[in-house]
Amino acid sequence: MRLAILSDIHGNLLALETVLEDLQSKGVDATINLGDCVTSPTWPRETLELLDVLGWPTVRGNHDRKLVEKTRDEMEPTVAFTSDSLTAEQRQQLGALPATLAIDGDVFAVHGTPASDSEYLLEDKVDGRLLLASATTLGERIGDRRESLILCGHSHDQRTAGAPGNKLVINPGSVGCPRYADNKNPFAAESCSPHARYAIATKRNRKWSVELVVLDYDWDAVAEQARLNGFPDWATGFLGP
Repeated sequence: MRLAILSDIHGNLLALETVLEDLQSKGVDATINLGDCVTSPTWPRETLELLDVLGWPTVRGNHDRKLVEKTRDEMEPTVAFTSDSLTAEQRQQLGALPATLAIDGDVFAVHGTPASDSEYLLEDKVDGRLLLASATTLGERIGDRRESLILCGHSHDQRTAGAPGNKLVINPGSVGCPRYADNKNPFAAESCSPHARYAIATKRNRKWSVELVVLDYDWDAVAEQARLNGFPDWATGFLGP
């Protein structure tokens, strides 16, 4: 089994198209999307329209949920922009996505943790930074899941870690949003780059290998689109390395 894993596209159509082009040569059997699909001041509607065509199994992210759970006045500016860009039907579509997905009997996918789409699975908040959680903490967060491969997103940090019970946890990183493009986020000062990120997991002889992919693309055009839509602070997250 060869599985492509994407997360946190955040409406970055150019980054998603770059990943799709790269996937053409990878020979994957299936692709899964871990949520936070379109929230951004760039191309939310266009990104969702492309995702609809692709038809990937998709987990609901916390930003997808906000589009239906919050009123317009309660939304952060980026979420409000996204909400205004989508139809009511499209917002309901995102809000109705499943919170978790089980695939092929041995893969379990979430956005944050099995219990929450707004908590981190692989990381702890320590002194204003996100640091890798201990194996004990990771095991507690995974709980009694028996799958050998656990997939998560949310932090935008691309990494893998082992968990108790011979489990492997993968965060593929963010396809379309550095951590974080919104400079109001408390973790925005952490080192990052605007590359498009995803992962491929391959199962052979009951064990998983992982390829973490980091792609160059025209992120200056993404920053310009954010500026044109009135979000210059968000655009600064796409300054090149």
